[in-house]
This record gives sequence, structure tokens and C-alpha cells, in this order.
Amino acid sequence: ADLPGTVKFIFQPAEEGPPEGEEGGAELMVKQGVLDQEPIPQAIFGLHLVSAYHVGTIAYRPGPAMAAADTFKIVVQGRQAHGGRPWTGVDPLVTSAQILVGLQTIVSRNMEVIKEPAVVTVGALNGGVRSNIIPDKAEMVGTIRTFDQGMRQEVHERIRRVAENIAESAGATASVTIETGYPVTDNDRDLTKWAAPVLAQVAGPGKLVEGSKTTGAEDFSFFQQKIPGFFFWVGATPTNVPIEKAPSNHSPLFKVDESSLAIGAEAMASLTMAWLQAQ
Repeated sequence: ADLPGTVKFIFQPAEEGPPEGEEGGAELMVKQGVLDQEPIPQAIFGLHLVSAYHVGTIAYRPGPAMAAADTFKIVVQGRQAHGGRPWTGVDPLVTSAQILVGLQTIVSRNMEVIKEPAVVTVGALNGGVRSNIIPDKAEMVGTIRTFDQGMRQEVHERIRRVAENIAESAGATASVTIETGYPVTDNDRDLTKWAAPVLAQVAGPGKLVEGSKTTGAEDFSFFQQKIPGFFFWVGATPTNVPIEKAPSNHSPLFKVDESSLAIGAEAMASLTMAWLQAQ
């Protein structure tokens, strides 16, 4: 049958982010006019296979569904010294450890977590090469996850304040770089309300669920800043694997029941056809 409208497929690279210092992914495609060039789309749909649900389950959430994601780097500059004479230097490793602990108070003591969740995680801390040498500097990198723009900015400010002030108290300095990453994946509420019954038909009785917010992030959010968008999740974990034991998407042990691929394809096709017919 002929489609009662036009479908635009977006073949997007760098969904996990471009190489450091480069542009890429959905943000660059939007910047280059992918949503402004004919045919101009009026709505956009996206999905992700996830290990958080068994195969056959489809999950969705209206409004903010996935977190904004930013990265930070803190370089602590101290003064090199011999490990047997630490008083002659400024130890950037001890200072970095104090900063790392201080960062954990940003969410637990400063954020109104009953309003929206937030996460500050240090993923790597590096410095030094010898057991008996205090290095001159150390570096840590981490991620920030938020759902509220005001909280996002406050977390950025507090990271700078914590790092710089703790470093100063130790006689060191801290250079903080924060790279703004993906916005919140914010599902258009009207589009979500319309889409849910369509997905329910695909999933079958009891298989469509309203999921919780997730602190994962998606650059699909850049498309949603331009036009109404709806992003949902398709369960991929085999039914014989308990969800609490299922390796996450980014695990090398991630296991997919490939029948989820057909479910995802059917869901996207059904949404597309139903939306075009409704216009």
C-alpha cells in the first residue's frame, strides 16, 4: 500500500558521541539542517534496545525520560617531591582524593533530589608513575547526569567551587573543564499520549509499561529540541535471564534475544503508518 505521506530515515553516525574535540552525531546533523531540508518532518520517533526489560516488553515515558549528560575534567597541579620527603612538595594525589570525596556531597547535600535526580561520577583518576615519587599533577574525569536545567548549571558551578577551593586549601591549583553534552531526552507529552495505544497493539496485553526515568543519555534529544519527538525502549533480555542479573547495554556480556529486533521494527513501522494516517 502507498504511504499517506513521506517518511524520512536518518542514518546518524556517532550516537555515542564524536571523537574528543570534534563535532558529530545528532547535534551536527541538526546544525547542518537535517530537519530543515525537504521533506521537512513534523514528528520524529526513535527507540533503543535495552537489557532492563525482557524481550517482548516495550517501555515508554512521557516528558523527561533520559538524563542530560555532561563530562568534566579536573587537573590538579601540585609540586613534585620525593615520597620520603612529602613536606617539600604539594601532593596532587591527596588533594585529588579530597576533591573526589568533596564532589560526592554535591548531590547528597546540595541538590533537591526530591525534585529531580542527579548524578556526579568520577570515572578515572590518574597521576604518578613511581612508588616513591609524589607527582606534580593528577587528573580526573567524570560524568554529570541531570534532568533539570537549573540543577545542571548548579552542579557545574559547584564542581568548580569544590575543586578550586579544596586545591587552594592544599596549596595546589585545580583547572576545571566541563563539556556540555546531550540535553534531556524529553518526550513530547501529546505525541507520547498518542503513541502509547499504538505501541500497546504491537506489544500485546500487559507488555507495554510506563518506565522510570533513566540516567542514561541519548543524542536523539537534539532532534527533540527542533520538532516533537518520542523515544521509547524495547526489551532485549532473554526471558530465561533474570533482569537483575542481565548485563547492561555497555557490558561485553550484553546478551540480546534477536527477536527484539523484529519487535522494534514493527513498533517503528506501526507508529509511522498510524501517524501519517492521522494527519
